[in-house]
Amino acid sequence: MLLRKGTPKDTEALVAFNQAMAQETEGLALDSDTLSRGVSTLLENPAKGFYLVAEIDGEIAGSLMVTYEWSDWRAADYFWIQSVYIKPEHRRKGIYRALYQEVKALAERQGGAASFRLYVEQENSRAQQTYQSLGMSQSHYLMYEEKPT
Repeated sequence: MLLRKGTPKDTEALVAFNQAMAQETEGLALDSDTLSRGVSTLLENPAKGFYLVAEIDGEIAGSLMVTYEWSDWRAADYFWIQSVYIKPEHRRKGIYRALYQEVKALAERQGGAASFRLYVEQENSRAQQTYQSLGMSQSHYLMYEEKPT
C-alpha cells in the first residue's frame, strides 16, 4: 500500500468517493460540478488542508481529507478528518488505520496538532468502533449548525 497526499490528478476519484460516501451514509446525491470545485479548491490551497490517499496496485482504494482549525487555547491546529471513504472491497483491511497513522505522522512533522477530530454519523457504529480501536474517544461537545437559506 502506498500512502500519499492527493494531487489534482486524483480529482475524479476523490469526487467519486465523496459521492459514494454521501449516498451510503446519508442518502444524498451530491452535485458533481459543486463537488469538483470543492475538491479542486482544497487541492490547490494547501493552507486549507489536504487529501491523503491509499493506493493498492496503482488504484486508489481509500482516502480522507484533513482540514485545519486554529486553536488559540492550544496554539496549534486541530486536524479535522473528513470525507473518509474506503472502497467496499478494501474495507476491514487496515487502510483507514494506515491513513490515520500517516495523518498523525504528518502532523508531528508539521510541529504537532492540538488533537485529531472527526464527525461520525450517530448510527454508524462500525465506524465508531474503528475510531475507538485507534484511541479516539467521543468528545463531550455537541455540534450545532445553521445552514444559510
